[in-house]
Formats: sequence, C-alpha cells, structure tokens
Amino acid sequence: MQQATTPNLTDRIIGTIEWLAAISVGVVALNIFVSVVLRKFFSTSIPDAYDFGRMLLSILIFWGIAATSYRGGHITVDLLWSAVGPRAKRAIDVFATLMLLVFVIMQTAMLFDKVRLTRIDNVLTYDLNLPTWPFYAVAWTGDACAVILIAVRTWRLIFAPDKLHDEGYETAHPSIEESKS
Repeated sequence: MQQATTPNLTDRIIGTIEWLAAISVGVVALNIFVSVVLRKFFSTSIPDAYDFGRMLLSILIFWGIAATSYRGGHITVDLLWSAVGPRAKRAIDVFATLMLLVFVIMQTAMLFDKVRLTRIDNVLTYDLNLPTWPFYAVAWTGDACAVILIAVRTWRLIFAPDKLHDEGYETAHPSIEESKS
C-alpha cells in the first residue's frame, strides 16, 4: 500500500496554476453563454463582450500552455519514442522538454514586449474604453508560469523522474519503477 504524501510547495504551486487555467476556461465559457443568451432573448449584449472574449481566450490559451506543459498532456507524436528503449526514451524526453523550455522562454519575452507596448500605446476596449494591457499582463503571467513549470519538469525529468505526474510515465520507464521497489 502506497502512503499518501503531503504535497510540497512546488506541487502546491503547480496545483494552483492548474486551477487558474481551469477557472479561465469557466470564465470564457460563461462570457460566451451570457452573451448568446442576452443577444438571442433580450436583443442586447454585454458592452465589450467581443473584446473581453478575445482577451479572455488569450488568457485561457497561455494558462492552458502552463498546465499542459508540466503534465506532458499536450498532443505528441511518439513514433520514435515508442520504438526505443528506456534510456533513449528518457533522453528524448529531456531533449524535447529543453526545446520546449527554450521556445516558451522566447515566447514569454516577446509577449512581455506586447504587454509593454500595449500599455505605452494606451490601447482601449471599444465600448467601455478600458485599458487592454491588464488582460495581456494576465496572459503573460500564465506564460511566465509555463516557463517555471517547464523548468520544474525539466529538473524532475533529469534528477527526480519519480516526482513527475505524467500518467503511465513509470510504466514506460522500467528503471523508475524498479527504483521505487
């Protein structure tokens, strides 16, 4: 029987980021639902619903990247990975995660520049004239969290693969399963 372990700070941060990504899905869905109901039955709309929907969707995407990047839950094509042994699988995992980390770091830097320029240019929503940069900043925060989570994933892949949360990772890597025994 396996003992229940108390999650450490890193695992609590990961859980919080995943909850924030899930909440953003709910907010986007609620915005769409309320907009459709108001338009269909009351011939009215939420001011700036389109702008809010667009910006909330970007927040959802970047927080979703954070959540899926750590868990390894994104879409992959594992033809080569499934054909090699455990050591090569681990090497491929480490290489792929390092490449993901490099690209997400570059993306985060470029998105920060977008936040900065949007603030400097004072870009506003159409109806309510609200500044849009805070929405971009929240999206950027999700992307920055993705960098942190991918870095944690990379460290755990290299130094502590038993702490990964991937479904079936241990069964795909027999050396990890044996080290638990």
